[in-house]
Amino acid sequence: MPPRLFAISDLHVNRPANRAALAGLGPHPDDWLIVAGDTADRLDHVAAALTSLADRFARIITVPGNHELWARRDDPLRGVARYRAFCEVARACGAVTPEDPFPVWEGEGGPAIIAPLLLLYDWSFRPPSVALADVQAWAAEDGIRAADDRLLDAAPHRDVGAWCRDRLLRTVPRLERAARRGLPLVLVNHYPLRRDLVRFGRIARYTPWCGTTATERWHVRFGASVVVSGHLHMRATDWRDGVRFEEVALGYPRHWRVERTLDSYLRPILPGPAAPAGGEGGPLWRP
Repeated sequence: MPPRLFAISDLHVNRPANRAALAGLGPHPDDWLIVAGDTADRLDHVAAALTSLADRFARIITVPGNHELWARRDDPLRGVARYRAFCEVARACGAVTPEDPFPVWEGEGGPAIIAPLLLLYDWSFRPPSVALADVQAWAAEDGIRAADDRLLDAAPHRDVGAWCRDRLLRTVPRLERAARRGLPLVLVNHYPLRRDLVRFGRIARYTPWCGTTATERWHVRFGASVVVSGHLHMRATDWRDGVRFEEVALGYPRHWRVERTLDSYLRPILPGPAAPAGGEGGPLWRP
């Protein structure tokens, strides 16, 4: 079978069932795998998981989620320093990070440039009637208290929103240079790039912690063919403007069927299904 590009995220290998599923993953010696964040809370667990995946795949491309960036009270690695440590750990396992040159996929569905990103969020995925200063109080009215507000340190930035703005400024020139190469891009970020793809029910007020409106049109602006994200634990395929959006999270054991193999949760990215007529569609929910 020709080489394929797969993706998954939110492995959360601190959970025994998730760790067991990873141990049972089959070999994919010719395929590449995108790991779109929230592999683990601890960097040593990230290293173990990426090492296991690197033994099974020809290449790993990874980005951090919020969980990799969490810092407990006694953890000396915080904010940007923790992100840099994540990149060092991932590179030691042979994985490509957002700080490395973008690799080019030459297998089926290619060629395409794979662009792993760290963009974070700035609470702009909130209703227009809610002021930025009121986001936490507004969410708390519905029982939502984001763990990030306690655990995600943005040092040396003032807050995560400021870190997000810095990441946007750093990322745009790299994507502009990549787009000038004339190949389609596969954009990879832990958080969804569009607000309309965040479809929570009973926890709808968690949405502001899920991305930034600054990326709403990046799929068009930078010539993407596929956008890969996780974070939501709600696996789905959507199309916007003819571009495919894949949410690929495994999630906690309550979010997936533990009787299934992890192989069955690997999402094919390239090649992949064609856009529906008109270029708009979804969500196609993935059980």
